[in-house]
Amino acid sequence: MKTIYEKNKHLLPFAFYMLVYLSWFAWLEDRYIWRYQVIHVPVDDLIPFCEPFVLPYFLWFAYIPAVVLYLAWHDRDGYYKSAIFLCTGMTVFLVVSTLFPNGHHLRPAVMPRDNIFSHMVMLLYRTDTPTNLWPSIHVYNSLGAHIALCGSQLGKRRGIRLSSLLLCVSIVLSTMLLKQHSFFDVATAFVMTGVMYVLVYRCDLLYYLRQFRSGMRERRSRRAAGKL
Repeated sequence: MKTIYEKNKHLLPFAFYMLVYLSWFAWLEDRYIWRYQVIHVPVDDLIPFCEPFVLPYFLWFAYIPAVVLYLAWHDRDGYYKSAIFLCTGMTVFLVVSTLFPNGHHLRPAVMPRDNIFSHMVMLLYRTDTPTNLWPSIHVYNSLGAHIALCGSQLGKRRGIRLSSLLLCVSIVLSTMLLKQHSFFDVATAFVMTGVMYVLVYRCDLLYYLRQFRSGMRERRSRRAAGKL
């Protein structure tokens, strides 16, 4: 019987990456920036503030890990593809935020209504600064999780696909309706999703990475054999 470690060791690289990502993101949030690019497009002024969407916004923190863990335990290739997809996008986000500090001035100064959802939004605002926004990882990872789930065995169930789509769309909308992101952040996340979808799922980037890794092993074996 395989040990727990042997069954889950393929999760370790992703877990290590997340530690790096969270540490880097924490540094971005805490660093002092004396000048940053304000992100704003005219569409932002037409989007209303809608505090109930804080619920799908917070559900994102369960949605992404749930999809990744399901794939890790039930669809190894799907897991690797989703890991490549998600980690590449998050790395792009970190590099962009490091080199091009950005933020917005979209948040309401005063909550238009006093209810439990507004209090949840205020809690969110206190823990998440309106900086380091472009492209939206909330949007990008939601799209990536939905794509990965739909390509899995579980995703063949119509109810699962529709539920995932509904949650994904709700999360995307929440980023703008809570004034967490500009429409520009969301649009660029869709563009990045399109590029990565072609590379990872259409061109099967995982296959070429495996071919490259196999070639490297073969060359090392030949060099080792030549030394004997």
